[in-house]
Amino acid sequence: MKAMILAAGLGTRLRPLTDDRPKALVEVAGRTLLEITLSRLRACGIREVIINVHHFADMILDYLKTNHHFGMRIEISREETLLDTGGGLKKAAYFFLEDSNPRVEPFILHNVDVISTIDLRRMVQFHTERQALATLAVQDRQTKRYLLFDPQLQLCGRGSDQDHETEIVDPQHHAHALAFCGIHVISPRLLTMMEEGVFSIIASYLRLAARGERIRAFRADEYYWRDLGKPDAVLQAAQEIAAWDSSALS
Repeated sequence: MKAMILAAGLGTRLRPLTDDRPKALVEVAGRTLLEITLSRLRACGIREVIINVHHFADMILDYLKTNHHFGMRIEISREETLLDTGGGLKKAAYFFLEDSNPRVEPFILHNVDVISTIDLRRMVQFHTERQALATLAVQDRQTKRYLLFDPQLQLCGRGSDQDHETEIVDPQHHAHALAFCGIHVISPRLLTMMEEGVFSIIASYLRLAARGERIRAFRADEYYWRDLGKPDAVLQAAQEIAAWDSSALS
C-alpha cells in the first residue's frame, strides 16, 4: 500500500514559524510534522510514500536524506507552481499507476499539517468494504467550511459559514454537515477521472458524487485530531501530547 503527503503549501497561517522553514518541518513536542505523519503511515504498513513540495523544498529533501528517508521509499513531487490538493495529486498520479497493471488497492492521502489518532487501517477497511471511490475522514465539530453527507454517508454537497453559500450535488432532506479532517483513502481509478491544472480535490469529489460515484464519509469522532494551521494550535497540540503517551501518534 502507498500514500501521498500533501506538504507543498506556503504555511502562511503558521507564520512566523514558517518564515525560515516549510510547514512540514515545524516541530510539535520535539518532532516535525513530517516525521509524525510518516510514522503514522509506517505504523499501518505503508513503506512507499510520495511527498509534494514547493516552499523551502530543498530543506525537506535534505531532512529526508539526513534521516535516511525513515527507512521508507520516498519520492518527491516538486511543484514549481502550487497546484492545490487536486492538481498536486494529479501530478503525482504516476507514483500510484507505475506498475504495468495499476494497483487495485487504495492509497492514503494525508495533509502534513494535521495530527490525529485516527485508525488508518480501520479507515482503509471501511473504504474497501463499501467499494468507495474515495473515503474522507470527518468529525462532527465546528468548522468554517463543511461537507454535507446523506444518511448513507454519501457526499451530497458542501457549505461555508463565512459566505453562507451552499453547493448541493444531490438534494437530500436529511443531509448532515461534517468537518473534513484532511485524511483520505482513495481508489486508484480516481486518478484517471481528474482534470489537469490547479484545483481542489474536493471539487473533483463533488463533481464525481453528482455522477453517482461513491464518495463516502468515515466518522472519526472518537479519535483525537488537530489542525496545526496556526502557531497557537502547535503550542496547544504540544501540551495535549505531553499529557498522554505520544506513541499514540505512531
